[in-house]
Amino acid sequence: MNPLKQLVAKHKQGQPIGMYSACTGNELTIEACLERAKKAKSYVLIEATANQVNQYGGYTGMTPQDYRDYVLQLAAKVNFPADKIILGGDHLGPLTFSHLPAEDAMAEAEELIRQFVAAGFTKIHIDTSMRLGGDDPNVKLDPKLIAERGARLALAAEAAFAELKAENPDAPLPVYVVGSEVPIPGGSQEEDDQVQVTTVADFQETVTLFNDAFINLGLADAWERVIAVVVQPGVEFGNESIHPYSREAAAELCQALKAYPNLVFEGHSTDYQTPDCLRQMVEDGIVFLKVGPALTFALREGLFALSMIEKELLQHTGKPLSNFIEVLEEAMLQEPKHWEKHYHGDETKKRLARKYSFSDRCRYYLPQEAVTQAVDLLFANLEAVEIPLSMLSQYMPIQYTKVRRGELANQPRELVKDRIINCIDEYLSATGILSFE
Repeated sequence: MNPLKQLVAKHKQGQPIGMYSACTGNELTIEACLERAKKAKSYVLIEATANQVNQYGGYTGMTPQDYRDYVLQLAAKVNFPADKIILGGDHLGPLTFSHLPAEDAMAEAEELIRQFVAAGFTKIHIDTSMRLGGDDPNVKLDPKLIAERGARLALAAEAAFAELKAENPDAPLPVYVVGSEVPIPGGSQEEDDQVQVTTVADFQETVTLFNDAFINLGLADAWERVIAVVVQPGVEFGNESIHPYSREAAAELCQALKAYPNLVFEGHSTDYQTPDCLRQMVEDGIVFLKVGPALTFALREGLFALSMIEKELLQHTGKPLSNFIEVLEEAMLQEPKHWEKHYHGDETKKRLARKYSFSDRCRYYLPQEAVTQAVDLLFANLEAVEIPLSMLSQYMPIQYTKVRRGELANQPRELVKDRIINCIDEYLSATGILSFE
C-alpha cells in the first residue's frame, strides 16, 4: 500500500500524525530534507509544481523525469534510500496553459500529468480550478466543469500508470489530491486581506462532483485512491504578515471531514505557522502540510548570516569576497519579473522586501549563474578559515549551540542546511515521523 494511504488510515484511526511536503527545486533545501529524513529514518515527501517543472522545463528548466533524476542524484549524494522518497506533483493541470483555448490547454495538461506519472511521481494533485481560453471571465467557473476536467486528467494519469506498470511491475499506484485552496496559492495575499476558510458546502460539493466525475469516466478504482482535498483552513502569509491558524474558525469545516472515512485535508501556504498551529492543524485533519517559501527563506537567512561573517573575517585581507547579498540584489534588479508584481510601495519598501519578504521571491534567483557563483565563493572562503565560535554565536546562535554540542560541523554548507532543518523540525514536531523502520 502507498505509504500515504497508510498515513491517512492511521490518522482516521485516531493517531494525530501527518506529513509535511517540501515544495522546492533548490539543491541545498532538498539535501537538508533528505539528510533530516535519513537521521529520522523516515519517508520524505518532495513536490514540484507545474510552474517549476513541466514538459517544457518550467522555470527550473526541468521536465518531470529531469526533476526525478535530480532528486535521486541528491539522495545518492547523501546516501538516502531512493525507495523512501515520495515524489509529488503540485497543481497539475492547465494553469501554465490557461491562456490557450480550453481544449488545447487541457491537451497540454494531459501531457503534463502523463509525464509526471510516467516519471514515477506517486502523489498527484489535480488542479483544474482556473479559467481557460473561451471560459466566460465574468462568470464563476462551474464547479461541475472543474470536476469533469479533473477527472479527465485522472484518466490520463491512470493510462500513463498502466504503461509504467507494464514496464515496471513493482511501480506503486499513485494517489490523488483534488481541489484548490482559495485564495490564490503561494503566499500572495495582500497585507490587509482577510483569509476566508473554505465553507462546508463548498467542500462537500467538491467531493460529490469529483466523485461523480470519476465514476462517470470509469475511474472507481482511482477514486478509492483520492486521499485528500485541498481546502483553505484559514492560513496564509504576505510580504510582512502571517495569518495564523484559528482552530475555532476552521472548526465547522474540520467537523464535516469526519463524515468521509477515506479523506483528509491538504493545507497549502502553511509556511511560517507556529509549531502549535501546525500541530493543531494536523490534529484537526489537515494531514498534509505544504511548505516551500519558508524553507528557502531559512536558506536565505543562513546565506546572509554567512555573508556577514565572511565580510567581518576577510574584508581587510585582500581576498575576493563573494558579496552574496549584493550579487543577489543586483540579479533581482536586472530581472525584476519575479518580484515586481508582488512588492509594492516606495523604493525603500521594495528594497527591504527583495531581501526580507516572507513571500521570498529571492528563491527564483538562486539558480542564476552569478548567484550560484557567489554562493560557491562564499562557501570556499569560509571553508578556508575557521569560523570563530563567538562570531557564529552572533549570527547563527542555534547552529552555534549545535556545534558546541558536537552535533554539527562548523562548516558553511552544513551550517546553512541546518538553518533549513530548523524549519523542517517545526513540521516534524507537528506531524510526527512516518518511519520506514
